[in-house]
Amino acid sequence: MSVHVALVHYPITDKNGQVVCTSVTNLDLHDFSRIGTTYGIEGVWIVHPYEAQQRFIRRVMRHWTAGWGAGYNPTRKESLARTNLVDDLGEVACQIEKDEGRKPVFVGTSAKPGGNRTTFHKMRDRFASEPETPFCLVFGTGWGLHESVMLDMDVILEPINGPTDWNHLSVRAAAGIIIDRLLGLGHPLLDNDSSRS
Repeated sequence: MSVHVALVHYPITDKNGQVVCTSVTNLDLHDFSRIGTTYGIEGVWIVHPYEAQQRFIRRVMRHWTAGWGAGYNPTRKESLARTNLVDDLGEVACQIEKDEGRKPVFVGTSAKPGGNRTTFHKMRDRFASEPETPFCLVFGTGWGLHESVMLDMDVILEPINGPTDWNHLSVRAAAGIIIDRLLGLGHPLLDNDSSRS
């Protein structure tokens, strides 16, 4: 089974519902890479269209993979080895298809309720039943993926629901929870839940 993760910075929604492009944060770059390595993610894709931000990303990655940081922190070098920088999701799709011989299934994520969502159970089952299919989990920065991106997704996951009405996790926290629910071992609450059927 092949699972990829894409962190999208454009087109993103701001708190007023407008289309924006968000800045890359050092924490997102490192934490997505670390999550990817921990869970055996095939590729981590940082999606950003602007050259200035791409230069920043390349500089950070060079520091930790080929510069002084590579010797100082080898585990960070290891985690960043699977991280790729691209302009858009189209490039992600092309590269995955080129590497794996099949088009990826894009799985959108959103904290917003509504729409036709699939459960974590059903997505886990689909991973198991389609071992030759590459999947790409797509996460949005800012206030989430813009509607134009969501419309291009093949499937959209249910939101994370905690025990309160408050729901505004950082994208790093949300990604960790979602990836663990889909790929982690030993989830008795998930495995026994009636929403599986």
